[in-house]
Amino acid sequence: MILGLAGLALRALLYLAAASLLAVVVVRVGADLLAGIDPFLSPDRRPRLPPRQLAMREIALDLLRQALLAALVVGAVWWRDRDGWRRTLALARAEEPGLRGEPDLPRATGLPASRLLVILLAWPVVHILWVTATAEMFSTSFGRHVSLAPGMPLIAAAAWLAYATLLAPLAEELLMRGEIFARARAFLGPAAAILATGLLFAVAHVSQAGWARPVSLLPLALMLGWLRWRTGRLWPCIALHAWSNLAVLVYVLWPSAT
Repeated sequence: MILGLAGLALRALLYLAAASLLAVVVVRVGADLLAGIDPFLSPDRRPRLPPRQLAMREIALDLLRQALLAALVVGAVWWRDRDGWRRTLALARAEEPGLRGEPDLPRATGLPASRLLVILLAWPVVHILWVTATAEMFSTSFGRHVSLAPGMPLIAAAAWLAYATLLAPLAEELLMRGEIFARARAFLGPAAAILATGLLFAVAHVSQAGWARPVSLLPLALMLGWLRWRTGRLWPCIALHAWSNLAVLVYVLWPSAT
């Protein structure tokens, strides 16, 4: 089991590292060429870029990284499972598919549409409360009223919001509750698979701010894993992830009353 868990972590790390590396190369080289800069200049000879260009590059990097992550996951699963790739990623109607060479897993228990709707509507409130509590606990700012970067072009702001509320949930769910969850269920029970993928999802969000963000995302990660198990489908996970991200963004960007 330990080797299996290590394999899950390594697989997730490889996907994330490959997507990040490819995105950095493409954005760095592409943006330099568009700006008329030799991308192979040494750091001491590179011209200083204005803050607006740096911000645009960061947004492009985020967008491309998630797009590449989604493409890598779908491409790798298709290459391995061919006709069964949609079942492996829980995008097909069949529930809890087996991987190539593995017996089919037990069918999901199902979730009534009314209960799923209640979860989709109510969970963002729980998520906001937990995120703000975590921000207070770790004395960080991501749970308080913030604003977008001053002078950010409208198209850049729209692209960043699309990344946060659409592209990131799609790519991350394809990886964690799609590929990694299917792999985990090949040798783990439902509860262990939910916990393993939830922890991997949280740890993947460790940043320079430390463990505040992973802790703030852990309840969401566990809920997404439970939803993946109960419904046997990935679309509810993508919807809940996107809706939760949108709710938090609206909350933190909402102008302060003071």
